[in-house]
Amino acid sequence: MAEKELEPLVRIERSIIKKYRHTLWQPFLTAINRYQLIEKGDKIAVCISGGKDSMLLAKMMELLQRFGNVPFELVYLVMDPGYNAVNRRQIEDNAALLHLPVTVFETDIFRVANKTVKNPCYLCARMRRGHLYSKAKALGCNKIALGHHFNDVIETTLIGMFYGSQLQAMLPKLHSDNFEGMTLIRPLYMVHEQDIIAWRRYNGLTFIQCACRFTENIAASEDGHGSSKRQEVKQLLMQLKKSNPLIEKSIFNSIHAVCLDTMPGYKADGVEHSFLEKY
Repeated sequence: MAEKELEPLVRIERSIIKKYRHTLWQPFLTAINRYQLIEKGDKIAVCISGGKDSMLLAKMMELLQRFGNVPFELVYLVMDPGYNAVNRRQIEDNAALLHLPVTVFETDIFRVANKTVKNPCYLCARMRRGHLYSKAKALGCNKIALGHHFNDVIETTLIGMFYGSQLQAMLPKLHSDNFEGMTLIRPLYMVHEQDIIAWRRYNGLTFIQCACRFTENIAASEDGHGSSKRQEVKQLLMQLKKSNPLIEKSIFNSIHAVCLDTMPGYKADGVEHSFLEKY
């Protein structure tokens, strides 16, 4: 049977395993193995926001559970922070298309965050994380999986340097400070956003974006346009890649090879240190 004649679900799954094997599936597996993200007996809540990244993550986790050698459980967790009816339906329709039995729960995060003038996105992110941890733990999970990808990692590093005056990366996994026994993992850590976009386009899929009142009117999409600091960094990287195609790889590798011996100052376990301590 020609690939274009395949059922949508079969086509989507086959595209992950075969067509985009080298750009999606293998980097996904490499990150899981390299950073030891999944262990036997884990019960993982895959957190689905409705965007391309979390939806792809959920499907890849389902495929890994189905075909992998390490037994683990999955819960597909959708938190509704106050989506409008159209976005809520889009998430549900995509979950049905991908054969993902989602667990949906509702919160009032958008309503609360939208009342905040200062740093509403930060407040929204913190509240989302707390609700997801809480619901996942109540469902018996010991881990939550988020859809942050390779580009999120390097962009976060640069944002911290340019606007936060700090060298700080995004870890592939970390223990929760507020929910004992819970771990956050990022299985798409080595998957590039451009390859996620290619997969979405190939399969003709439509996903929601943030959908809050601060972002739904901004044309900040795949081409890097928009007004946020992250979009500024995206644009900068696009320019730098013209003269150095490996610039993103270099940034990613650099956060794995930090040489503290050359740093005049650093922070460990919340304590600031100076090179003078060992001078």
